Amino acid sequence: MKDFFDNIWTKRVVSVLGVLYTVCVCFLCYYSIYYNIHVESAVSVCLIVSAISLIALVVMLYTRKQILTRICSFIILPAMLPVVLMYFDHKEILIPVIAVGVIILLLSGASEGAKTAIGTVILLLFIFGALGYFLFTSFFVTTSKETTFASGVSPSGMYRYRIVNTEDSSNGSTAVYIEPNYADVTYPFVTFTLKNMERVVYSERPKCENIQISWDTQTREQVTSELMNISDNISVHVTGAEMASLGYRFDSTLEVSDVNIYELLEIGKTAKDVDAIKLDDLSDEQLAHFSISRDGSGRYSIIDPSEEVLMDAGKNAGEKVYFSDLSAKGFEAYADMNPDRWGNPLWVVSANNTVNLKDLSDAQLEQLGVSASGDVLTFNGKVCFRYYVAELEDYFDTESRSLSIDLLNN
Repeated sequence: MKDFFDNIWTKRVVSVLGVLYTVCVCFLCYYSIYYNIHVESAVSVCLIVSAISLIALVVMLYTRKQILTRICSFIILPAMLPVVLMYFDHKEILIPVIAVGVIILLLSGASEGAKTAIGTVILLLFIFGALGYFLFTSFFVTTSKETTFASGVSPSGMYRYRIVNTEDSSNGSTAVYIEPNYADVTYPFVTFTLKNMERVVYSERPKCENIQISWDTQTREQVTSELMNISDNISVHVTGAEMASLGYRFDSTLEVSDVNIYELLEIGKTAKDVDAIKLDDLSDEQLAHFSISRDGSGRYSIIDPSEEVLMDAGKNAGEKVYFSDLSAKGFEAYADMNPDRWGNPLWVVSANNTVNLKDLSDAQLEQLGVSASGDVLTFNGKVCFRYYVAELEDYFDTESRSLSIDLLNN
């Protein structure tokens, strides 16, 4: 048995367990950045994390001279920095993991010089990271006092809501917050909820003393009818791919905007014509003024494109470049073809991916992701949230992840 445990291949295989523990720590780092943590039982979580950490420590001490374990010993503590900053109140998670990180760093098989250098860097990271975080959160702290009047889940279970009364120097306010209830990550005794998902759907000043809320379930057809009664000029923003799926040609969405006043006069417009102009509404002579030509199929191309435009479109000199060939940078390169005396574009061409709600059929709404029925929230007799609008405007993009300073405020 001793020969088995002394075997180098046994240690190399077992060291993979240390890698798995380190990966879990990195996942915890990821969650701390993008998720809030809710611990149901601190004692249970402490016991589970401690047991796993103890096993991982024994494994890594046994394989401390293996290259994988050495690498892990240098990763655990830096990965825990965001966790310490974001989940500082949850010592039941922090203490066992940090203890493993410190012990394995000190007792790893790396040279003393390497351990000293890495340890110093990690210590400085924690000092400056904690100082920066403290200064940032102290600078942006608010003096208002918030009280949650009511909270709960919508009838379908898709959304959570909070009604918050805020007391401040301006007689306070009342706000209704909605967030998705379907994006949580749940583990035994711990739930992670996405940060920055709450959306204010209604706000009123001064603070409301009498609050009445009610949830209702409405069909897609009912909500469409209600919205059309409010206005028949409601615009819906969609992606380029969705525009194509709805049957709209890309070229029909193109419009010229931010046109210099003298250029407007050149094409027979007036200084009052400040709205974007669809290319379909321009004559061939007017299009030529913008270095644009229109072929028989209604597609728009660029007259005498610059080298930057040709490169973006992947074309050679003399080849026709259509706007549909360009990326976002290509559109910028086209705008740069016609600068004013200060180097600013005289006009900009872009795709306007908006459609009128009245032009969308019920089948097309379903195609855009609007469910057949869903939740509608009424606050003191006023409808303040419709599932329909949330899905159509993509209120809650639970799949995207982007770093921002807003993540530090949660």
